[in-house]
This record gives sequence, C-alpha cells and structure tokens, in this order.
Amino acid sequence: MTAQLELPCTEPQSDWMQLRSGSPFWPTEPRVQDIRIEDIAHSLSQLCRYGGHTSEFYSVAQHSVLVARCVPVEHRLWALLHDAPEAYVVDVPRPLKHQLQGYKEIENRVMVAVCERFGLPPEMPPIVKRIDDRITADEALRLMQPLLPGWQLPEPLNIEVTPWSCSEAKERFLNMFEALI
Repeated sequence: MTAQLELPCTEPQSDWMQLRSGSPFWPTEPRVQDIRIEDIAHSLSQLCRYGGHTSEFYSVAQHSVLVARCVPVEHRLWALLHDAPEAYVVDVPRPLKHQLQGYKEIENRVMVAVCERFGLPPEMPPIVKRIDDRITADEALRLMQPLLPGWQLPEPLNIEVTPWSCSEAKERFLNMFEALI
C-alpha cells in the first residue's frame, strides 16, 4: 500500500496536480514555495515543442538551454526559465494559446511565482524574446519540414538544432541552472 499525501486545509482551494517530486501544485493559485527547479527541468525535458508535431522529439528544456546560451550572461537565467510555466500548464502551441480564455492569465501567475522564487525581474528582457523567436525559426527550419507557405519566421540565428534525449535535456538544463546560480 502506498502512502497518500494529506493536503492540509490551509492550502489553496482550487484543483491541484501532483508534480514529479511528489509535491502538490495549484496551477491557478501558484505559490512561490512550491516552485522547484527539479520539477521544472523534469517536466520541460519531457514536453515536446510544437505540440509534438516535429520530425523528432525535441523538448522545451532543450529549447530553453539553447535560448539561454545565446543571450548575454546577465539574462541567461531569465532565458533558461522563460518557458518554466509550461512545466505546470504545458506547452500550448502559439496559435491556440491566445484563444484559450484564462490560459495566459494562469501562465502569467505561474511566471510571477517563478520570477519571485528565482529572484528574476518580473518582465522578460526584450533580448530574451528576440532570441526565443529567432531560435524558433531555426527549430522550424530543422524540425518542421516541409514548411507550409505562410509561416512568418524571423531571421534565424543559424544555430545547430540536434535533438537531445529527455535525460540529456534535463541534465543540461539543471547543469546550466547550477552554473548560473
């Protein structure tokens, strides 16, 4: 018989989910003390970008590491964690994300908790967004072939995108985090 976690009555009243660490997490009422880098790394390493419609498995964790490598050192932690909310609310493809009522608000609340937990300013540095978009172009060109007409891709960075395994992505994500803190 496995032990069941007793949820104290002082916890948020919304629905919760169990994380890899075994801890509960309330995605609509995120608490800073519930944010753990190990949970983020584990989840992002197993989430496939583009809703899984890539030619090979390619994780959000790997994407995050690549973005972090390409920004100035003072923005690397922000870049590494820019998709951290997806560990708790999944990676919803951009065209759908803006159509899901309430999703962006939930994602933003989780990001606020992530920023507070890791001492980041609450606003994403513009360079992180620019590099994120440009790496998205590299990923699309490598992993979404053939590309349909109509994609509005920014100028790619021309970085190599060779997918890593889940375990390698998790390890590299955690190693980068440790190096940055």
